[in-house]
Amino acid sequence: MKASTPTLARNARNQLVLTTRFLQDLSYKDRHWHETCFHCFQCKNSLVDKPFAAKEEHLLCTECYSNEYSSKCNECKKTIMPGTRKMEYKGNSWHETCFICHRCQQPIGTKSFIPKDNQNFCVPCYEKQFAMQCVQCKKAITTGGVTYREQPWHKECFVCTGCKKQLSGQRFTSRDEFAYCLSCFCNLYAKKCAGCTNPISGLGGTKYISFEERQWHNDCFNCKKCSLSLVGRGFLTERDDILCPECGKDI
Repeated sequence: MKASTPTLARNARNQLVLTTRFLQDLSYKDRHWHETCFHCFQCKNSLVDKPFAAKEEHLLCTECYSNEYSSKCNECKKTIMPGTRKMEYKGNSWHETCFICHRCQQPIGTKSFIPKDNQNFCVPCYEKQFAMQCVQCKKAITTGGVTYREQPWHKECFVCTGCKKQLSGQRFTSRDEFAYCLSCFCNLYAKKCAGCTNPISGLGGTKYISFEERQWHNDCFNCKKCSLSLVGRGFLTERDDILCPECGKDI
């Protein structure tokens, strides 16, 4: 009887190889996570090798953080993502590309603008559409201004016809629809006092005496000899002089 030769088991020739995978230790601000635990608090998606934000000790992916906490654009109503440049005005926010002039549709950026009826306008468009135009220089009046004879003027354009000084905030009068300061008006048009030869404006309730095409200030209507005031009194005339009855009795 032939003896049988023992056979070697196959598993004796094929060794079982065990591989060990080391989990990554992730840390943020002295806190540590297993790789499988490092995920968004809200959507549970992994944050490994992805940008994230922290809020009240919770980690959030940028999408969840933006939807929950980021500003919404006042124009397109979409979220303004963190790190994106935004424009702000009176509590409202815009994407930089959404902050545009309502009229010309061009980005306003950091340029001056004027809000009106919940819409924003660049200064040139606002002036073209809404601002009054000065009757003198024909340019837009954006702030202040003066109204004279129901017409708008820039303060610096509303000046005396004579001396060109600004009349805004000053007393003035007009002649033939032209405005004059009191000094120019008096020098050009007022009658001269027969006593002191200075103009009699007659403005603001100024009282004067008129006699035979001559005028006097009240304070100048005095007797030529004794200087007695003749206002409300009888008087005599001697050539260009006026006299009280006492001084004129020998005429």
